[in-house]
Amino acid sequence: MKKIFFTAFPVLALSLAFTTVSDPLPIGASMPNPDLKMKDVSGKEISLNSAKKKNGLLVMFSCNTCPYVIKNQSRTIEVSKHAIANDIGVAILNPNEAYRGNEDSYEAMKEYAADQKYDWYYLVDQNHVMADAFGANRTPECFLFDKDGKLVYHGAIDDNPNDASSVNRKHLVEAINELKSGKEIAVKESRSVGCTIKRLK
Repeated sequence: MKKIFFTAFPVLALSLAFTTVSDPLPIGASMPNPDLKMKDVSGKEISLNSAKKKNGLLVMFSCNTCPYVIKNQSRTIEVSKHAIANDIGVAILNPNEAYRGNEDSYEAMKEYAADQKYDWYYLVDQNHVMADAFGANRTPECFLFDKDGKLVYHGAIDDNPNDASSVNRKHLVEAINELKSGKEIAVKESRSVGCTIKRLK
């Protein structure tokens, strides 16, 4: 028995040592660090409060090269346009600090935003401060806030991040519609599927 315990203990300790990300922001929580300024691809310094519009704000953690981001890119554009059309601001945050010198550099972000014709903010989450505060772990991962800065939806864009042709429910579009109309959000959480955020060690 003792031998088993002492063999298992280092494994447990090691796993705990790498558990550095907090739990995801719970539904109903206030927007973290709403006045923290982040650099947009336009060169401007933008906070979440300044990005928020009359009916709320969509925050999405994303990047340039994750295969899941690429699979979801047309859907990202679709839902971002839908949010703006419903007077909800859009802020896409790139938290991949460990890749900042390469494919997720500021210059690469500017090129990516131009290629995708982003008409909303694409911000550098320096040292993944916001991802840590949100408890975000994946790209893409979405957080929708109401006009008061309270979280009403967290998770994936829809119910099939792997295959756009097999989507049965567009979770984020539905949440935006319900938020705009003042209805209760029917599906408040879903599982984000994507690449892990590339945090600094």
